[in-house]
Amino acid sequence: MTILGIDVGGSGIKGALVDLDRGVFASERIRIKTPRPAKPKAIVGVIRELVEQFNYNGPLGVGFPAVVQDGIVLSAANVHDKWIRYHGQERIAAETGCQVRMLNDADAAGTAEMHFGAGRGQRGVVLILTLGTGIGSALFVNGRLVPNTELGHLYLRKSKIDAENYASDRARTDLDLNWKKWAKRLSRYLQHVEMLFSPNLIILGGGVSKKHRDFLPLLKTDTRLVPAQLRNQAGIIGAAMAAAEEFGRPDLALLTPSPADEEE
Repeated sequence: MTILGIDVGGSGIKGALVDLDRGVFASERIRIKTPRPAKPKAIVGVIRELVEQFNYNGPLGVGFPAVVQDGIVLSAANVHDKWIRYHGQERIAAETGCQVRMLNDADAAGTAEMHFGAGRGQRGVVLILTLGTGIGSALFVNGRLVPNTELGHLYLRKSKIDAENYASDRARTDLDLNWKKWAKRLSRYLQHVEMLFSPNLIILGGGVSKKHRDFLPLLKTDTRLVPAQLRNQAGIIGAAMAAAEEFGRPDLALLTPSPADEEE
């Protein structure tokens, strides 16, 4: 089964056809720069353009950098405030003619990573963090997603700043931090989420994860840390999975059965 997945990011909007039996791209990825300002009409227009470039008319999955409930966007940290309370899923469907499933981008990436990547078969509490323009989070308990956690917006009291403004990959590049200095910031954030959730495993994804050998050994946590395997492909694959689950592939449900459930 091949479905189009789209990942809306702070700097780029990316799409690709996804082979859902293998969890890999079935086409080249197309990337279009995220419009500025990132208002609904402009972003929906880019999504429509991507659908047209793929000459696609099937189920469509869209990962979006905000809290999304029942297709309605409820926050706007890295996009324009006009997205708040915007019926994004409905509008994208009207513009593209596709059946659309819209969800939080990190939840999409996390779902792909749990199903096809570093989280596959993992029990207990697994936290997946995507490090990029911001910090996205996806939390799983025995393979089941807890949606819209948005842990990148935790307030770090000692730093007096949101976590993603302190420890994201954008903060690293904007402040020209070397790996050691950035790892110290990231460790402080990871220790904070450890205290809150006591995870069994933390998976670090996003574009910077391909450079994990430069910073992963420098991080100080009690929880086991591993790099994501799907990296920047995860958001697109997970968005396609969400659309498949909604429109005809229940075996790819976001509420993935845990290994313990399967044994029962």
